[in-house]
Amino acid sequence: QAHLVESGGGLVQPGGSLRLSCAASGFAFSAYAMSWYRQAPGKEREFIATISGSGVTNYAGSAKGRFTISRDNGKATVHLQMNNLKPGDTAVYYCKAPGRLLWGQGTQVTVSS
Repeated sequence: QAHLVESGGGLVQPGGSLRLSCAASGFAFSAYAMSWYRQAPGKEREFIATISGSGVTNYAGSAKGRFTISRDNGKATVHLQMNNLKPGDTAVYYCKAPGRLLWGQGTQVTVSS
């Protein structure tokens, strides 16, 4: 009964910010690494960032310096803070629990004037 639900996407102007959330349930959240991916139309799904159960982070080069992954084990939630957004960031953003082979349904982020 493991489950992931993303939220926080929307329309934002270039240079703006969004904070995505992923709520987890049905498994021992604090024991698992969590990741964010994105997929733009016509492109393959792309890794963004991961965070271990203890808070150690790893980022794709394109995300480093603009995006920050974090987690709240008490609330079983992982976040992605996205700053200085660009039109190329437009995509559906997905939360993943790799150890459970589990994906959320995705949330749309559109960066446009």
